[in-house]
Amino acid sequence: MNIETRKLTLADYNDLKESMQQAYDTLGGQIWSKSSIERLLKLFPEGQLCIAVDDKVVACSLSIIVDYDEYGDKHTYKNITGDYSFSTHDSEGDVLYGIEIFVSPEFRGLRLGRRLYEARKELCESLNLKSIIAGGRIPRYHEYAATLSPRQYIDKVKAKEIFDPTLTFQISNDFHVRKVLKNYLPGDHESKDYATLLEWNNIYYQGIDASARSAKTIRIGLVQWQMRLFPDIEAFYEQVEFFVDAVSGYKSDFIMFPEFFNTPLLQPYNHLPEMEAMRKLAELTEEIVQKIQEYAVSYNVNVISGSMPILENNKLYNATYLCHRSGKTEEYRKIHITPNEQKYYGMVGGDKIQVFDTDCGKIGILICYDVEFPELSRIYADQGMQILFVPFLTDTQNGYTRVRRCAQARAIENECYVAIAGCVGNLPKVNNMDIQFAQSAVFTPSDFAFPTNAVKAETTPNTEMMLVVDVDLHLLDELHHFGTVKILKDRRTDLYEVRLLK
Repeated sequence: MNIETRKLTLADYNDLKESMQQAYDTLGGQIWSKSSIERLLKLFPEGQLCIAVDDKVVACSLSIIVDYDEYGDKHTYKNITGDYSFSTHDSEGDVLYGIEIFVSPEFRGLRLGRRLYEARKELCESLNLKSIIAGGRIPRYHEYAATLSPRQYIDKVKAKEIFDPTLTFQISNDFHVRKVLKNYLPGDHESKDYATLLEWNNIYYQGIDASARSAKTIRIGLVQWQMRLFPDIEAFYEQVEFFVDAVSGYKSDFIMFPEFFNTPLLQPYNHLPEMEAMRKLAELTEEIVQKIQEYAVSYNVNVISGSMPILENNKLYNATYLCHRSGKTEEYRKIHITPNEQKYYGMVGGDKIQVFDTDCGKIGILICYDVEFPELSRIYADQGMQILFVPFLTDTQNGYTRVRRCAQARAIENECYVAIAGCVGNLPKVNNMDIQFAQSAVFTPSDFAFPTNAVKAETTPNTEMMLVVDVDLHLLDELHHFGTVKILKDRRTDLYEVRLLK
């Protein structure tokens, strides 16, 4: 027996017709006409696949490319195929839509359907399409329709309590049910006129505009900032710009400064109580953020501006700013305030938790103590975070160890990269900011694709320097789907959950 997977040709039509008649017996024997197959082959020849056994076509997969946003999840088969004319095929679309797949009953023990699905996946990847979507029958549903809703039936098939020859096979081939459709394929009495909207995601998809760099290698620059006194704010800006310029020179996508890196500017207020001094420093934050945003645009790098105090409605917050190189600015306020921040500065915590969309994918930001609370980063992970940035400030090695170990745990449990950057050195003449300890680093998940110690790179402790690191977002996708363990997927959400309350 010789089995070959190849492109379909019009010369195969007679074999194809015979196989279709056998496969479609339960649907009234309706088959594709030769003219329809000919039109498909002209429109999208590489999307029409078949399997020949001893040179006879016994299985087939037909597909088109569509701009899925034009049709959405409520489409019908007639609608998505342009009333069976395939006028909906769009070579510039983003989804490979499966309009047909079948295997002649005589050959169904050879797992030919699996070969066709694998060929479709390879096609989807080679064409850089976002996903494969198709409507699927549920042919045994009529046996359970009196007692089970379509959703209940699908859940039991997923749990392997019911075997459905179509849906069970599709699930085993990494498709997931996106939606239940009604009247998708009129006349499918076995499925009671219901269908599943199935999707397989291409984890290698790079976006329609590859320059968006949504799933490529991302370069991160971390500033391990030396605390020093400045004669004036212009000298402070010179030091900030020096690092932005240096990191930008390596074509970095992000640069991150540490928590409270601007506290050397507290020196003129050292005669005041700490709480009043920090409020005076907060008066400079708007100007500093505006200056950093200018650097972000002029040096073409996204800047995470460490953190700075901000006063709003007479409440003092610890905030960081994401200054996009596009010109947009977004804010994150530290959620968990340390006892020291409460005691000396009267700070309060923020209440907004969300990931940020950047030109390099989705990122999360936590400030220092926040990273010691695993719930926050887990919420970020559920929102699609790929890189977590953590500006921090620690005075002792004990405090640093807490931040470092928790950041490493967050990388592993959330299948993401975590970058931390801190201040080093001493700061005389500034109360409560006298000593600092830091070793900045980028941490990874722990699996074969990453370093054995799950540390991508790290700085020399307590030395002013910058760290430039490349991280590969493709590796996160592969880990999520094919890792030795799949932490996010294997969570027992039937027993527990972490969710945002507001």
